[in-house]
Amino acid sequence: MENSRTMFPFPYQPYNIQEQFMQALYGALEQGKVGIFESPTGTGKSLSLICGALSWLADHEERKRQEAAALLHDGEAALSASTDPSSTTSSSAEPDWITDFVQKKAERDLVSKLKNCEDDETFKLLQLSKEEKTEAPEHKEDEELIIAEYESDDELKGKSSRTHSQLAQFVHEVQKSPFSKDISLVTLGSRQNLCINEEVRSLGSIQRINDCCMEMQKNKHEKQHHEEGVKRKRGPAKTVCPYNKTSALQQMRDVVLGTVHDIEQLLKLGRETHSCPYYATRLSIPPAQLVVLPYQMVLHEATRKAAGVQLKGQVVIIDEAHNLSDTLSCIHSAELNGAQLCRAHSQLTQYADRYKSRLKAKNLMYIKQILFVVEGLVQVLGGKWVWTTPTGIEMLTINNFHFKAHIDNINLFKVLQKYFEKSMISRKLGGFVEKYAGSGVSLHTQTNTNKENRRIEGLNRYLQTLQSNQSTTPEADKVLSASPMMQVEGFLMALTNSNTDGRVVVHRQGTLSDNSVKFLLLNPAVHFTQVLKECRAVIIAGGTMQPVSDFKQELLFSAGVGEERITEFSCGHVIPPENILPLVLCSGPSGQELDFTFQNRDSPRMMDETGRILSNICNVVPGGVVCFFPSYDYSRRIIAHWEASGALSRLSNKKKIFQEPKKANQVEQVLSDFSRCIQVKLTLLTHLTSSQLTLTLSLLFSVVGGKMSEGINFSDDLGRCVVMVGMPYPNIKSPELQEKMSYLDKHLPHVGGRSPGQALIENLCMKAVNQSIGRAIRHRGDYSSIVLCDRRYSRPATLSKLPTWIKARTSTHTSFGPAFAALRKVRKKSRRTLEKQSETPQTQCVLKILKGN
Repeated sequence: MENSRTMFPFPYQPYNIQEQFMQALYGALEQGKVGIFESPTGTGKSLSLICGALSWLADHEERKRQEAAALLHDGEAALSASTDPSSTTSSSAEPDWITDFVQKKAERDLVSKLKNCEDDETFKLLQLSKEEKTEAPEHKEDEELIIAEYESDDELKGKSSRTHSQLAQFVHEVQKSPFSKDISLVTLGSRQNLCINEEVRSLGSIQRINDCCMEMQKNKHEKQHHEEGVKRKRGPAKTVCPYNKTSALQQMRDVVLGTVHDIEQLLKLGRETHSCPYYATRLSIPPAQLVVLPYQMVLHEATRKAAGVQLKGQVVIIDEAHNLSDTLSCIHSAELNGAQLCRAHSQLTQYADRYKSRLKAKNLMYIKQILFVVEGLVQVLGGKWVWTTPTGIEMLTINNFHFKAHIDNINLFKVLQKYFEKSMISRKLGGFVEKYAGSGVSLHTQTNTNKENRRIEGLNRYLQTLQSNQSTTPEADKVLSASPMMQVEGFLMALTNSNTDGRVVVHRQGTLSDNSVKFLLLNPAVHFTQVLKECRAVIIAGGTMQPVSDFKQELLFSAGVGEERITEFSCGHVIPPENILPLVLCSGPSGQELDFTFQNRDSPRMMDETGRILSNICNVVPGGVVCFFPSYDYSRRIIAHWEASGALSRLSNKKKIFQEPKKANQVEQVLSDFSRCIQVKLTLLTHLTSSQLTLTLSLLFSVVGGKMSEGINFSDDLGRCVVMVGMPYPNIKSPELQEKMSYLDKHLPHVGGRSPGQALIENLCMKAVNQSIGRAIRHRGDYSSIVLCDRRYSRPATLSKLPTWIKARTSTHTSFGPAFAALRKVRKKSRRTLEKQSETPQTQCVLKILKGN
C-alpha cells in the first residue's frame, strides 16, 4: 500500500486546505516524521487531525494484519513441505538430529516473527507498558502516581479545569467524525475529575482526594489477601471504596471501549454502573486505539509512567502546542518558600520521633539526610535570622546551590529513588498530620540549643511563631492544608537535572516565610528528547505556530532531531480575503507617531492619541471592539489618564465599556455581560435612531497574556475589531529571562545576524500578539478588522512573524486617513449582516415591544 492517500473519510465535504492538511499529516505519520502543523482556528484543525490520523491508523492496522496473514500462510507452507516425505530425498544424507533441529528452529522463528508483527507498533496511539499489561495491581499503580502529583492544589486546579474542557471539545470532534463507531477511545483524567465517590470528592484538594483513594485501595488489597493482624482504620478515608469492584470495573471498561465518551459522560456511566471511572479508564488503555489526555501527562515522565502510558513506537499528537516550550519548562520547574520548608522539617521530625522504634535503621538514616537537606535550604533563605534577612535575587547554578546549601555530599538520586519513591513518605506525612491535627504534632518542635544543632535554631523559633499565629491568618491555613514535603520532593527532583540545563533562583524579600527558592529549567529539550526518540512520529499542531524557529531551534535541534526528520505544514484561512482587514497604524488622527517604546508610551500625547484612535474606531465599527494593552500596569495607567482627561467618558458615550476583571472567577460574568449587551444593541441598531439608542454596542479592555487573550472566542459580533496597543515585549530586566537569554546565546547558533537571546524576546512578543489577534476570526463566515497600533509592526522582520494568512493581507499606513477609510468599508458589510439579523421573528418581536406596538 502506498504511503499516501487522496481520499479521507470526513463528516462533510472538506475544504481544500483540510484535504491538504490530512494528506501532509498522513505522510508525516507514515514516514515517522516530527511535524509542525499550523492551521488557523476556524478551519476545522481538530477534525482534520482526527480524520487524517485515524485514516493512517486504519491503514496501518490493515497492513499489519495482511503481513501477519502472509507470514502465517508462508509458515504453514514451509512446515508442510518439510514434513512431505518426497522432500526428504535430497537431504537423506543429513543425520536425523540435524533435520529435527532445523525444523524446530524454523518453527520458533515463525512464532517469533508473528509475535513481533503483533507487538511492534501496536495498533493504538498510546498504551500501557508490557510490564503492566499482564498485571496491574492497584496498590502498585498508586505508589507510582504519588510521585507524579506534586504540584500545588491551586496550580493543578487551574490546569485541570482548562484541560478538562479542551479534552471534552476534542472528544466531541471524534464523536462527529466518521470514525466514531469504529474507534476504541479512552479519555484520561485525574482523580479530581473522575472520582464519583461523594465522600472523597468532598475533601476538595487533589492531594487529599489522592491520599484517601489510595488508602481505600490499600484496604481493598488487604481485605482480598486476608492478612492477619491488619486493623481496619476508622473514618471514610480508611474504608473500602464501593465503586472499585473488579467485575464492575471490567464491565465499565468494555462499555468505554465500545463507545466514545468524554469525561462528563464517563462520570454518568460510572454512576450508572456503580464503578470508578478513574480506574476503569486505566484498565481501558491496553486495548484502546486512541488515548486522549492532557499533554502534561505525556511530557512529564513520572506522570506518564504512573498513568501506564508508554511511547515506544507510538504516535503522539500535541494539539494547541503554541506554548509547548513554556509548558515543558513550567512542568519541570519547582518552587519552595520558607514556610513550606519549616513545616516539612517539623512534620518529618515528629513523624520520626513517634515511629522511631518501628522504623528500620536505614529508613532513619534517609530521614536524617532529608532533614539535613531541608535545613540547608532554610539556611540559603536566611534561616539564621528570625525575621530579617538580606533582600534581593540570587541566581545560582545547580552545583553552586548544592555547595551553598552544604548538601553537595548528599546523593539526591539515592534519596529520591530509594526512600521518597519506595516509602511514599510525602503521602504518609500528609496522613500523619491529618490524624494528629490539633494535638500540636504538626506545629511544634523542641528548641535545640546544642552546638551541633545551632544551624536550625532560627527555623525552630520561626516554627514557634507560626504556632502562635496559626489561626489568625489565611496564609497559615493555606500552609497547613498543603503538603510541604511533596513540594520538597518535587524541588529535589528538579535539582537532579544537569548543571547546565537549569538554574536555581533565590528570592529574599525580608522574612523567612516570604523568601523562596525556585528551580528554573533552561533547556526544555532535555525532557522532550525521550518523547522524540521513542515515538514513531510526533505531531506538534496549533492554530498559530509562528514563529516556528522557536520550536525547531529550542526543542527539536537541541534534542538531536535533524532537519531531514522535520516536516512543516501551514495553510491559509477558509475565509474570503475581503473578510479580514489587518492594518498597521504608524500614526494617529492628529499625526502623532505611534511609538509605544518604554521611553515614550507614558507621555500624555501618546495616551491622548490612543484615545482618539479608539474613539474613531468606535464610530465606524457596529459590533464589539476588543482592545489589548501590553500589560496590566500600562492598562491601569492609560485608563487612569483617560479618566482624568475625560476621554474615557467620551468613549463610554459611544460604547458600553467593560474591563478584564482582576479575578479569574469573574471572567465568565464579564464575558456574559459583554456578549448580552452586543446582542441586544445589534438587533435594534438598524431600526432605532441614535436618540433612542444611546449606547451602541461594547468596548472591552483586555491585556495581552491575560485572562482573555487565550482560550476565549470573540467570534462574529463579539469581535468585529481587535486593537493591539503597542508591542507586548517581556520584561528584559527579569533575572530569569536574562538567564534564559544568556543560555540560548551560549548554546544555540546565531541566525540572520541576531543572537538567540534577542530572537527569544521578539518571538515571545509576537507569539503573544498572534494569540490575541487570533481571538476574532473563528469560522468561514466570520469577518473582522485587526489594527496594530505601533510603527514597529511595519518592520519586515516583525511582519514576517505574523501568521501567514494575516501577513499576506496586512497593509501598512503611515497616516491615519487611509486606514480609517478602509475601516469604513467594513461597516457596509456589517450593515448588510445586521439587516439580515433584523428579519428574524425574535428580533421583530423585540422591536415591537420596544417601540410600543
